[in-house]
Parts: sequence; C-alpha cells; structure tokens
Amino acid sequence: MSGKQLWRITLGIGIALGASLAASAQQVYIPLVSKGFQHQFWQSVKAGAEQAGKDFDVKVTFEGPESEAMIDKQIDMLAAVLAKNPKAIGLAALDKKAVVPLLKKAQAAKVLVVAFDASVDSDIPVTTASTDNRAAAALAADKMAELIGKSGEIALVVHDQTNSTGIDRRDGFVERIKTSYPGIKIVSIQYGGGDHLKSTEITKSILQANPNLKGIFGTNEGSAVGVINGVKEMKRKLVVIGYDAGKQQKDAIRAGLMAGAITQNPVGIGYKTVEAAVKALKGEKLPKVIDTGFYWYDKNNIDDPKIAAVLYD
Repeated sequence: MSGKQLWRITLGIGIALGASLAASAQQVYIPLVSKGFQHQFWQSVKAGAEQAGKDFDVKVTFEGPESEAMIDKQIDMLAAVLAKNPKAIGLAALDKKAVVPLLKKAQAAKVLVVAFDASVDSDIPVTTASTDNRAAAALAADKMAELIGKSGEIALVVHDQTNSTGIDRRDGFVERIKTSYPGIKIVSIQYGGGDHLKSTEITKSILQANPNLKGIFGTNEGSAVGVINGVKEMKRKLVVIGYDAGKQQKDAIRAGLMAGAITQNPVGIGYKTVEAAVKALKGEKLPKVIDTGFYWYDKNNIDDPKIAAVLYD
C-alpha cells in the first residue's frame, strides 16, 4: 500500500469519525425528573424511558429525590437540568403548584415540557402521560365494597395531598363510596408520605381507634406495604386493597394478606413520556392526556400473561 493510499484511508476514517462525533454531539437531550427512587415503580418508569431513548435515538437521563416528601430537592433538580439547556424535559411533579415558576422559565427558554405520572397547575406541559387515577381508584372502591358486603367502616392511607396522584386517588375512591355505597362509612383518611414505615404506624393508630374497621385502601406502593405491615403487627383480619405492584404487594396477595390492588403501567409511562417529547419536538400535535392504562389484579389473575406484563419487581 502506497503512502498516498494510506493517507486517503486515514483521512476517510477521520471524516467518518468526525461525522459520528458531530451526530453524537447533536443528539437530543431529554432529562426526566421523577418523584423519587424509593419505590420499584420508579425503576420501572426509568426502564421504559431508557428504552424509548434507545428506540428514538435521544439522550435520556432519569433522576429524582430519595423521598417523595423532598419537594425542595426535586425543584433543585429541575433547576439543574434546565440549566443544561435540554430540548425537552419530562416532569413528575411532587407539588403541582411549586414547580410552576420553573416551568415558566422552561417555556421562556423554549424548552418543551411533558408531564408524567402527575399533572401540574399549568397549561405549559404539551401533554401528560399518566394513569387515569380517579377511574382506577373508583375501581378500587368498587372492589372494596364488594369484598366487605357493601356495608361497614373503612379507612384510607394516602401517600400525598399536594401532588395530583394522591389527590385523585383519594378523591376517586371517596367519591365512588359516597355516591354508590351508602352503607359504607369512611372513618379516617391519613397521609403517610408514601413511606412504608410511617404508613405502618398510621395504620396501627387507625386500627386502635376503630375496632370495627372492615377495610383499608393504601394509595401507592409505600402506603399499601405500610398497611399490610400494620395489619399484621396488630393481628387484625380485614380487607386490604393497594395501588401499584411491587414485589411485597404481589407476595402479600399470594399469601392472602392483601385482597388485591390496582396496577399501573410504569414502563409504558416512561416510554410514552419520551415518545411524546420526541413527537412534540417534531411539531406533532398531542392529546392533552396520554392514558397509559390500569388493571385490577388479585390472586385469581396475578399470573395471567396480560396482567403479569405490567407487574414489576
């Protein structure tokens, strides 16, 4: 091989490498800021988002505070990703009002916003990828009513009263009970921040104060696990219904400690969030809400392939 031929090959490799690096440098950056990492649910959302990143050839990052009570830390994280000048962001807001000033900054910087899991008090997000939490909680209420014979006292352990998922699950459940089941009385609604230890103590307190209680609804993974543990520690027998589908809840259903639960589609939520951002950046029109679906599961259908596909460990 002559020196001239070698020079041409080297030049060609250099041009190809340069083009590859330029393409990489131009890859669209879409960070997602979630509510936290303490639940298996968020790991599944992350997996869905990362898969979409590969499928659509965009750079996706995923982060969230250690606890869903850390509103200030989430806001700091949101400010930090906005400072990196992304083309679009995904946000699962812990507080639907507190994030609005930063969303206004994103809008001013022409950064597209896709909300996921929870809505915000703003029309800035181009869409929201989430479960229909009111409808899902209403289904949980129907199941509770059926299992306790449509009469008796029940309670709720709710994960939050500042973000839309906590509010919608609480209200969807309460409204269905009040409008459809006059024989059922809700004697307590308590808030445990989605923390299973705090929710355990809350459950024990509710049980001590209400000896005739027939059922408790836990509105997310941490809440439901706390309810299960509280009921076990107090050695009480009652109907427990949960929300989400982590390993502890699945084990509790198989063991008969939990009657059943609502499962979301966390992988789908993560995937649809990134997909929506990509579509919005291309100028495609999106629906106001992308409904990612939900299912009821219990010991009778937990191994059904359709249900198993949206459960997670």
